[in-house]
Amino acid sequence: MDLARQEAVTWRNRALLLFDRVAMPVAVCDVYGAVLLANPAMAAECGTTPGRLRGRDVLELFSPREATQVERIAEALRLRHRSRYQVSVRWRAPDGVERHGELTADPVSDTVEDTPALLVMLRVDAERVPSPTAPVEQALVTPMEARILALLAAGATTARTARETALTTDGVTYHLRRLSSRWGASNRTELVARAYALGVLTPGVWPPGVPGDEA
Repeated sequence: MDLARQEAVTWRNRALLLFDRVAMPVAVCDVYGAVLLANPAMAAECGTTPGRLRGRDVLELFSPREATQVERIAEALRLRHRSRYQVSVRWRAPDGVERHGELTADPVSDTVEDTPALLVMLRVDAERVPSPTAPVEQALVTPMEARILALLAAGATTARTARETALTTDGVTYHLRRLSSRWGASNRTELVARAYALGVLTPGVWPPGVPGDEA
């Protein structure tokens, strides 16, 4: 492999590592809106893994609040305009709550003649923070979060949890940070304790599991 190609591969790997670690939900789509690549944060908003988002239509995952916005963007892309496009969207989160936000799409390509891909970023509108008197809301977790918590309670490392859930280690860390922020846990021991206290994990069962799994 020549030096130029080695450098290109190195920078591509660095870019992908940064892409996975970005806390903001980000995806790369083709010009028609089909997902080519998604980071763990984007997958978490859809309650799935990055690989399973590949090929999905981003505007089916996130519904535009105004259809005319999409029509204007589609026309601009047909004319090869390269402005930044913004669409107000809503979607159903994995916990069943309807969320609102804004998708920002930037056309990107190596040259102006190439058909551009779309770098899509999702800004999530501020959510109401659950109060201490709302344990039911706090206990709502996605199946992926529950699986991660069960593995954590069983003593699994981040690397093993990633293998068991088909996530990257950064994806597992992202989910744990979200849970820690939601529950006010300062470390993983507190996170597991909160999971048992809220009924997310079943007490007295080994290996740890979620209610209903032991049946």
